[in-house]
Amino acid sequence: MRLVQHLVAATLVAGASIASAQVSSGGATFKCVDTAGRSTYTNVKEEMGGKKCTVVSREISIVNPGAPSAKPAAPATESSRSASRQDAQAQRARDTDRRRILEEELQSADKQLTTARQKLAEQEAVRNGNERNYERVLERLKPFQDEVRVAEENVVALKRELSNLR
Repeated sequence: MRLVQHLVAATLVAGASIASAQVSSGGATFKCVDTAGRSTYTNVKEEMGGKKCTVVSREISIVNPGAPSAKPAAPATESSRSASRQDAQAQRARDTDRRRILEEELQSADKQLTTARQKLAEQEAVRNGNERNYERVLERLKPFQDEVRVAEENVVALKRELSNLR
């Protein structure tokens, strides 16, 4: 645990000292150990009076891991322009296919909804002799009502998908 604390502290000290404007000893980084054995990293050796300091590194590179890599943009060439045109055409073709598929699914879902509503209406019209209690009627109708609800949700979802297309 102590080693981790010292390493974290050392990293913070090293980062802060690198960022500071006072750079002495030509940019070298020192590891200074006090009498208790604790390590401190710095680039200002003079501040560590009475500690044993050794040079760890002459240069330190700090890279921000969250920053995107800076790649130079390639100049647009004729081949890259034609490739982007082809990509745009391919995207339009995919969008057209997607729209066609969604419209076919919507037609199928509409048919399923119509069928489910008809089955529910037929079941609502029937009254069995053993269903003197209305709860039994509701139990019998429940699967048909669920089928209608699911079919309605499918139709709504497909219409939403179609409206989201470009």
